[in-house]
Amino acid sequence: MERRDDRSRRADTGRSEGPGAIRFAEAARSIGRAARLRGLEVPTFRSPPGLEGVQRTIRRRGASATVSVVVRGRPWGAVLADMVEGVAVANQLDSRRADTVRAALWLAVDDEPALAA
Repeated sequence: MERRDDRSRRADTGRSEGPGAIRFAEAARSIGRAARLRGLEVPTFRSPPGLEGVQRTIRRRGASATVSVVVRGRPWGAVLADMVEGVAVANQLDSRRADTVRAALWLAVDDEPALAA
C-alpha cells in the first residue's frame, strides 16, 4: 500500500466532490449527532483514505480519531457501514455496547433524506 503524498495526485484518484461529498457530509453529521447523544467521542470523517488500496482507515491521535472512507465507486450502504463501524472502533466499545451503538447509528442515517436520492 502506498501513501498518497501530494494533493494533486489525491485529486485525480477519487476525492469526493459534488453530490457524493454532500451526502457524505450529511451522513457524518447525522452519525455524529447520534454518537454524541450516547456520550461517545465523534471521530472526524474524511474521504478518501490516505492509503491506496483500502476502503477505510482509522487514525488515532491522542484522544481523537479520523475515519477515512472511500466514497466514489462504492455502494452507499458500504460507505455508511464503514462510517458506523468507524465510530464503534474509534471508541473501543465492547461487543455488547458496540451492537447497541451500531443499531442507534443506523437508525440515525436510516431517517436521512439523502438515502432516498
